[in-house]
Amino acid sequence: MHITIIAQTQHNSVNSEDNTVFKIKNPDFDLSPYTGMTKQHWKDAALYLLEGAFSYIDDFNSPMKFPKQLGKSYPHDESQVPTEKLEGVCRTLFVAAPLLKENPNLEINNIKVADYYRYQIGKLVDKTSESFIIPRAKDGGPNQNLVEFGALAVSLLITPEVLWKPLPQSTKELLAKTMLSYGDGPTVDSNWKFFNIFVLSFFKKEGYKVNEDLLVEYLERSLTHYRGQGWYNDSPAYDYYSMWAFQMYGMLWSEYFGKQYYPEIAVKFISNFKDLKYSYPYLFSANGEMIMYGRSISYRIGSIIPFPLMGFENDKADINFGWMRRISSGVIKQFLTNPEFMNEHVPTLGFYGAFEPAVQNYSCRGSVYWMGKAFLGLLVPDNNPFWKAKENNGAWETELKKDEVYNKFQEASEILITDYPNIGASEIRAWCHEKVKDDWQKFRSTENYNRLSYNSAFPWQADGEHGEVAMNYLIKNRNREWEAFRLYNFKKFEDGIYYRDVVLETDENIKFKLADIPLANGILRIDKNISSRSLEMRLGHYALPQLSHEIKTSTKRVKGYNVTIIDNGVYQLAMLPLLGWENMEVVSTENLHPESQKSKVINVVSTKKSNKIFATLMLWKKSGKKWTNKELMPIKRVEIDENLENVTVYFKIGTSKTITFN
Repeated sequence: MHITIIAQTQHNSVNSEDNTVFKIKNPDFDLSPYTGMTKQHWKDAALYLLEGAFSYIDDFNSPMKFPKQLGKSYPHDESQVPTEKLEGVCRTLFVAAPLLKENPNLEINNIKVADYYRYQIGKLVDKTSESFIIPRAKDGGPNQNLVEFGALAVSLLITPEVLWKPLPQSTKELLAKTMLSYGDGPTVDSNWKFFNIFVLSFFKKEGYKVNEDLLVEYLERSLTHYRGQGWYNDSPAYDYYSMWAFQMYGMLWSEYFGKQYYPEIAVKFISNFKDLKYSYPYLFSANGEMIMYGRSISYRIGSIIPFPLMGFENDKADINFGWMRRISSGVIKQFLTNPEFMNEHVPTLGFYGAFEPAVQNYSCRGSVYWMGKAFLGLLVPDNNPFWKAKENNGAWETELKKDEVYNKFQEASEILITDYPNIGASEIRAWCHEKVKDDWQKFRSTENYNRLSYNSAFPWQADGEHGEVAMNYLIKNRNREWEAFRLYNFKKFEDGIYYRDVVLETDENIKFKLADIPLANGILRIDKNISSRSLEMRLGHYALPQLSHEIKTSTKRVKGYNVTIIDNGVYQLAMLPLLGWENMEVVSTENLHPESQKSKVINVVSTKKSNKIFATLMLWKKSGKKWTNKELMPIKRVEIDENLENVTVYFKIGTSKTITFN
């Protein structure tokens, strides 16, 4: 069955005619055979982003304020504009600061960049300026100003000779008063503590009296977020940001401040940083692509910053720097060479182009320059092995073999990273347990987190109002509305099987026991419905965007089972319902996918079942390659005990797996 649904979710189409896509000039394929990128090309990429921002700057009085993207992003009223401008200055400075450290005389659009930023920094404490930021009141809580002043403190800490020392003493005193009013104050129990830490650390280094007791308290509390295998917990989530933000802050703080002033604490951050090399690289595809996953997706290339910062480690012998740079440069190319990335010379809020379902309400258009933290990697010296090692594909060349699947389970964080050599894709399964009614920021309960898994080859598609779903279950709730699973509880990872329980938020009587089994060419799902009433429900495969040609749909009959296949010219997705499902549909949607306006997804459907086992094969293959019957049906037989507690799957290759639901 094939149905077409036009959803109501807004997808902002991007007119990129006035934007020039980043081009790699004089690529060096001897040093970097995969990407052609060297340190100079990283500088070129930073300049490319900065030139787009400065296209809005006519003189020193021009604020870093960019066209608002339609949707939930702020500002929504004039009271938010000063903070919007503050974000523009402080976040573009992440891109500019490393360039200014090497070239203090940099000019863009006939503007001396260092002079511009010093002038704008001065305006933050000028009461007559529209950019003036009011110091925190004595009873004031943490807010966005703390975030941006923490960001400014990072740039001041790494480039004081350009951004701080030339300032008039009166400006310095006012900045200290204003920034410390935020830094020496309350914070959020998350990575936000680092914003206080960097403000307090910078001014201590510059000789100001600061609240050192609070500084140490926030440092020690930040260390308590560490869970192991490189992962920090961001109260309560895990995502890219809880890895790269915590690790970057800890390493930069240690390198530029901590080693000198608090060496015992710095040692702890550096020790935690060393752990990430064993798992984090596996979260990126063979082509050096990041997964669309978690909040703050618009920060994109910020995810790579831990890799160049490995160059600051003392013991470099066990680091494959050629692979680390290959991943990092690959992610830069993933976005900066995509024609949808820029609109009106500014990066969009989205993944590739503008994509409203991925946007958080705490973002304005200038928020995207948080990705500029990637270029803090330019602080690593030219002769460092991160820049000098020859690019290689690391584990994808030496460890990950075709026709196999590889799981890296992160015990402390309960994260599963899976790599699929046949298509060079990476995948993640991680925490999600947030109720919509409690999610005041409206992102931790959404598709940013609630998918069953996230894959580098198949960016997540938003749910539609009419039951269209990708990589999750939708249940028709008591209000006759389609509701996604989001309240997951991890149970165990055993014998290559990732177990979770899940309950529907609006009806605790609707419960499932879930078992994910990654295969060489896809996923086998064995799920037990233990709900106390009959359900109308849908389960979706990953979705495919329509690219240069119409997505093709085909069906096959293999060993008595129906198979549906969709093909967009890059990938093919196949779905085969083994047990429990009554129907299968190809759903055509509009405005739900981050890569294109039109997309398709295969859904399986059930309207009557309760207390049953559901078994589903979700398979994939690169386009242009034929499916064999063995690929489409790798299973010999499935046996279920009479109590529905144990399901044994026998594979044609001679192996078996027993799923235990007790």
